[in-house]
Amino acid sequence: MKVSVVIITLNNVRTIRQVLESLKGWADEIVVVDSGSTDETVSIAKEFGGKTQYRKFDGFGTQKRFAVDQAQNDWIFIVDSDEVVSEELKKEIDIALQSSEYQGYMIPNTLVFLGGVMRYGREYKMPHLRLFNKKYGNYNDREVHEDVVLNGKIATLKNHVLHYSYADLAEVFQKMNNYSSRGANELYKKGKKASLIKVVTKFPVTFFTEYFIRLNFLNGYRGFVWSFTQSVYATMKYLKLREAYKIMLQ
Repeated sequence: MKVSVVIITLNNVRTIRQVLESLKGWADEIVVVDSGSTDETVSIAKEFGGKTQYRKFDGFGTQKRFAVDQAQNDWIFIVDSDEVVSEELKKEIDIALQSSEYQGYMIPNTLVFLGGVMRYGREYKMPHLRLFNKKYGNYNDREVHEDVVLNGKIATLKNHVLHYSYADLAEVFQKMNNYSSRGANELYKKGKKASLIKVVTKFPVTFFTEYFIRLNFLNGYRGFVWSFTQSVYATMKYLKLREAYKIMLQ
């Protein structure tokens, strides 16, 4: 089975070359949908033979769904612009696609954070549905935390991609600001509310969950920082949701 790798991009010069190097000689097609990069992202993609196209960004779900539709092959492998595919995973995919039993595969995703691999907690080999036959489904239209809606059988592979998501803490907080705004908008559209008690308790509850229950304390300093930033993100999202209702009442 031929595989189309689909990537959405925006100013990813820090990581895109490493990502494409990991796919060189393996992917049958590389589709890159860019939303207006002002750095060398697009030219690097073309250097690796990527089929590039511009589309204005209006949410992660719709952007990825559009990108999937541009692919020539039925089998789609969604790779983020900061994810490096391991040799072991590529071999495992080749073997898996020899079978027609499944229409989708969960791909483990491991976060590389502040220069080190997060070896404990959810961020180590967290499975996401990233490899699927587009005859059986595609992405929903959620602005953030988008999912593939698939009508078929799904299996989970063992090997992972390495997710180099953040260059430094400044980028962590920059992305959190963006994602929390989009997340609050999603909650608002669903009619969710942000009570005062929910806002006040969001930080301590999230931190306790991330640091202790999800074992991030075993990741040392990186685990503490990760737990802290996730708690800030969750709190910001509900603060912005509360703000959205106040604006509508004015």
